[in-house]
Amino acid sequence: MKGKLLIWLPFAAFAALALLFVAGLLRPDDRLIPSKLVGKPLPDFALPAAASDRPALSSAEFAQGKPRFVNIFASWCVPCAAEAPQIAAMAQAGAPIDGIAIRDARADVDAFLKRHGNPYSRIGLDARSSVQLALGSSGVPETFLIDGQGRILHQHIGDIRADDVPELLKMWRAAQ
Repeated sequence: MKGKLLIWLPFAAFAALALLFVAGLLRPDDRLIPSKLVGKPLPDFALPAAASDRPALSSAEFAQGKPRFVNIFASWCVPCAAEAPQIAAMAQAGAPIDGIAIRDARADVDAFLKRHGNPYSRIGLDARSSVQLALGSSGVPETFLIDGQGRILHQHIGDIRADDVPELLKMWRAAQ
């Protein structure tokens, strides 16, 4: 009897490992990495202009008493193009929005804005992603709500969808 149980031991161990493996595959993987700076001041930065028709961007713009959004995007980013109508809708609703174009070139940013619209007040060029990383952003697109004193209030990871716009605008209005 004891020998028969020992024969089933490798099978039982294999079955246990297989169940553990399947459970790991079925569990949703959280790939979102929130910034540790939410609730803290923006890091200091001064970026050159990324677009021909918009001024440069610095952290000083965010400490002038009015809350505003900063959208991290890139001309080569497909989800950035997909969120362009929602960013435009937020700007049309009165929300000031600045942009940070990462790892891009001015001509590419200009072409992107011509194709998808330009809702930005200012756009800075973060050629090496140093400001993006300092903000705790892990990808594009990401949008941050900054209060009038330059403190990060909220981080929206990923593209803004139509159903995100009312909540983001509500947060912006509450911050005024």
